[in-house]
Amino acid sequence: MNAIEMKGITKRYERFELKDLNLSVPEGMILGLVGENGAGKTTAIRILLQMTRPDEGSVQVMGVQMPVKNPSWKEDVGIVLEEAGFPWSFRLADIDRMMKDIYRSWDSAYFFDLADRLKVPKETNYHQMSRGNAMKTGILCALSHHPKLLVLDEATSGLDPLVRDDLLDILMDFTRDEHHSVLLSSHIVSDLEKACDMIAFLHEGKLLLQEEKDVLREKYCRVSVTKEELDAIDPTDILGSRTGKYGTEVLMCREKAPSRGESLSIEDLFIFMVKGEHR
Repeated sequence: MNAIEMKGITKRYERFELKDLNLSVPEGMILGLVGENGAGKTTAIRILLQMTRPDEGSVQVMGVQMPVKNPSWKEDVGIVLEEAGFPWSFRLADIDRMMKDIYRSWDSAYFFDLADRLKVPKETNYHQMSRGNAMKTGILCALSHHPKLLVLDEATSGLDPLVRDDLLDILMDFTRDEHHSVLLSSHIVSDLEKACDMIAFLHEGKLLLQEEKDVLREKYCRVSVTKEELDAIDPTDILGSRTGKYGTEVLMCREKAPSRGESLSIEDLFIFMVKGEHR
């Protein structure tokens, strides 16, 4: 079963279009959604969470077909957006009391245990928190009602490297349960390389690919070619190319490449696919 299924999702704005998005998150996996600012990551997540209606397409979350009026499905979904939106005067104890009234499965002990682990100040008002601590507070709330699915939009933004590492460890522990899943959008590709089982590339409103992380590393390669070798390659086999003063590099599936080629990191692969001149 897939925790998330988005099929044929299209959303049109005056200057942007999310076009024919087909995205799935299998149970027990962390999917990293990679894309530059403005690629459509937040639009996709807002549609997923019924905060925005798509112009076309369908969405299922935890087996529930959207849209649905009954909000009970949100019991099983932990959400972290760029702005948590708590009342400014609230401290952690106030947030705890509020969340008890929202989620039936709210776990106060776990909430404060995570707060200690991530070093969130308990006596600081929300509006006086640093961006990093405000984001961590949102993460505490997303985890503390024991959801089956986590949806995090740029959740590592504003966090220092050590705290980001702690958060990624928490996410990986979360998915040790085969029924737990995570959708994590981020422009910090190194975080996704560490934690994610699958990677999806979104660029200018279009999904370039979705693949298991280990398959990506093995499947694609960068090959330096001469002009004659380039002309001999079927243009449909070239995913991107870059020409400089020292020659031409092409991005290809390894099985189609004229030579073994060079493996790429996930970040290099994304940059090459986006910035390479497509044939």
